[in-house]
Amino acid sequence: MISAVKPSAENQQLPVKQAILVFLAFAFAYFMSTLIRAITATLSPTLTLELGLQARDLGLLAGGYFFGFAAMQLPLGRWLDRFGPKKVIIWFLSVAVVGCLAFATATSFAGLLLARVFCGAGVSACLMAPLTGYRRWLPPSSQIRANSWMLMTGSLGMVASTLPVQWLMPIWGWRGIFVALSAMIFIAILVISILVPAWKMEHAATKPTGQPITPPDYSYTAVWSNAYVRSLIPLGFFFYGGQVALQTLWVSPWMIKVAGYSAAGAATALFYINVVMLVTFWLWGSLNPWLARKNISSDKMMIYGLPLSFVFLAIIIIAAKAANSTASGINISFFEGFAVNLSVNVGFLWAMYFVGCSFMALSQPAIALAFPAELAGRALSAYNLVLFAGVFVVQWGIGLLIDGFKALGWQEVAAFQGAFAAFLVCCIASYGYFIFARPKLTLKVATSTA
Repeated sequence: MISAVKPSAENQQLPVKQAILVFLAFAFAYFMSTLIRAITATLSPTLTLELGLQARDLGLLAGGYFFGFAAMQLPLGRWLDRFGPKKVIIWFLSVAVVGCLAFATATSFAGLLLARVFCGAGVSACLMAPLTGYRRWLPPSSQIRANSWMLMTGSLGMVASTLPVQWLMPIWGWRGIFVALSAMIFIAILVISILVPAWKMEHAATKPTGQPITPPDYSYTAVWSNAYVRSLIPLGFFFYGGQVALQTLWVSPWMIKVAGYSAAGAATALFYINVVMLVTFWLWGSLNPWLARKNISSDKMMIYGLPLSFVFLAIIIIAAKAANSTASGINISFFEGFAVNLSVNVGFLWAMYFVGCSFMALSQPAIALAFPAELAGRALSAYNLVLFAGVFVVQWGIGLLIDGFKALGWQEVAAFQGAFAAFLVCCIASYGYFIFARPKLTLKVATSTA
């Protein structure tokens, strides 16, 4: 049995060269995590044809990843604070290897779904582990930069899940691709085991007076009772979770079913959308130290930046209605011309929507910095639980709404519009709650840019 220990309170900041190597090791693992997360969007046409999936089935299969991911967050937070990022992420990635191999060999929808759950559980530490480590290993301003650049590598994984996967499909097939993914995750395990330092712990069985020390409290009471965390729960669930749900699945069906893209065309558009997001998070990483020096808080950036995404999502929904309207009483040839232009620019509209969503990424380092280092793992994992529970619900829920509206006699385009409009309403409501419920939070951010 492992004896009761507590994390050392001493300064454990890493030298710059070591910090860079640690970042690169974690970044490779997170790249794999997001590639596996988003690959269903590219594979959705193939899986739909091979397995005869309906929209709700596709949503459930993609959401299985997020179900497994969310289910692990609460124990993950405790284990990160207790045993440290290195040990925890190695064990979790081993589960991901099994999940990818199981997906590659599955012969039924149930088998694919179970394997997808294992994949999600296995990569569930790929962002929380490094962020927990950065809370102790990096100065505050560098934590914010590292968070943005981790998300940049995540966007690179999203990019890799589009055209590169589309190119490999005729050569390897989707089963061969998942075998290759399992091999790459194993490489990530080896790299992390070599480059990432172990957690420094203080073993303490008794006080200097000889009295026994109370074992460390690894509960979530302090996290869930925090007013700032509670104000972010609806926004994290609907907005942040919904953004991931759309980016990793529903944007592709929208382009194919609503905008008239081919499967290859949708993969190409997703490729460029994810390139835009890669550049966006690189810029965030470059700008964040300057923003910290100017005392521009994460809250202000979210409050003024998030409405940009609402505007572009509303345009996408309304433009689809105009483009497909035949009963509006307005000159149809005008709308047909508009539809041609829309099919060229819908990828740009989606890219701008996700750029607006990127402001929400500032919430993660803000939560980490709102708690002491020994609580960082639990704080981040609790928030991540909310986020990925939202991904699962929104991803599956949109599929259910689309099928439900079609069962009521709605045309397919109208059913997509109705489902996405319901999602937009939930996002706006959660944004309003955050504005009125959040406490005034002042974070002391160092000006170092190391």
